[in-house]
Amino acid sequence: MSKVPYEVYTEEVEALSVLSPDGEIVNEAKMPKLTDDQLKEIMYRMVFTRTWDDRAVNLGRQGRLGFYAPVSGQEATMVGSEFALEKDDFICPGYRDMPQIVWHGLPLYQAFLYSRGHQEGGRIPEGVNVLMPQIIIGAQILHAMGIAMGYKLKKQKQVVITYTGDGGSSEGDFYEGLNYAGRFKLPVIFFVQNNGYAITTPFAKQTAALSIAHKAVAAGIRGVKVDGMDVLAVISAVQEAAELARNGEGATLIEGVTYRYRPHSLSDDATKYRTKDEEGEWNAKDPITRLGKYLEKKGLWSEEDTARVKEEAKAKVNEEIKKAEQTQKMTVPGLIDSMFEQTPKHLEEQKADFQ
Repeated sequence: MSKVPYEVYTEEVEALSVLSPDGEIVNEAKMPKLTDDQLKEIMYRMVFTRTWDDRAVNLGRQGRLGFYAPVSGQEATMVGSEFALEKDDFICPGYRDMPQIVWHGLPLYQAFLYSRGHQEGGRIPEGVNVLMPQIIIGAQILHAMGIAMGYKLKKQKQVVITYTGDGGSSEGDFYEGLNYAGRFKLPVIFFVQNNGYAITTPFAKQTAALSIAHKAVAAGIRGVKVDGMDVLAVISAVQEAAELARNGEGATLIEGVTYRYRPHSLSDDATKYRTKDEEGEWNAKDPITRLGKYLEKKGLWSEEDTARVKEEAKAKVNEEIKKAEQTQKMTVPGLIDSMFEQTPKHLEEQKADFQ
């Protein structure tokens, strides 16, 4: 390892960008190799995800969903990072990371069941390599370490990606995970979606570090800061990290600098700590508008395509929420039976109280 002066860790690092807000390629060297069909699929998924988010927020307010964490604005970090993976790679998500695991194979109606607190929401289909979203902030990072160590011991070429927000990067589990991955050179990607706020706490009050990416240095792993409103930059960064991990080069910490347009949750009021001017600045960097401009110039996308996808998404969400609502309701006896091959006698006695 070459020696570098200490001062390098006290300097700002520029976020990796590939696409300008005007839809122009600004970093040809980092442009991911994508076909026209792949570019259109990425756009499709981002438009679909925002439309799904719009509908899910309304469903939550109607009482048809339970806990729901909005995602609009973060489509590039979510859709882009998952798109850069292989289907047999593993995702360990936080509670806001439902889009990644749905695009990785979890049926949408099960995502709705999860939000409604139904146990069938967590019955992951065979061959879908995801865990359900972790509510305990940072706990998913430790789960990812176990899976990644398993891949390493078995000499498999699969990669694990785990997500958290800028608030999660202050958790002990985050630092333990970085250290463990560095020590054992694990095939894992830590993706921190830095949307500027941990609920109401601004990033400037979260850490004295110049960036989350800097924190990789102490763990002996790669650190990358990426423009999280640029889906092509996200794909480029994750593809590179995944390739290094598969080749035995260890972990990467990626900080995606992004912005969530909606509040932290449906019970939060973001107007109390965010300004209209700030929101306007980030709206100008919108990931869907940005990719849309690029694709329009290439003759691959139009406003009519966006309208079509929105209608498809609305129809799909309506179909899937109805399926979730028609799923047999949970019962206490059913929950007990699902936990044991042979139900213990004392629980059989408790079941009788609910008959």
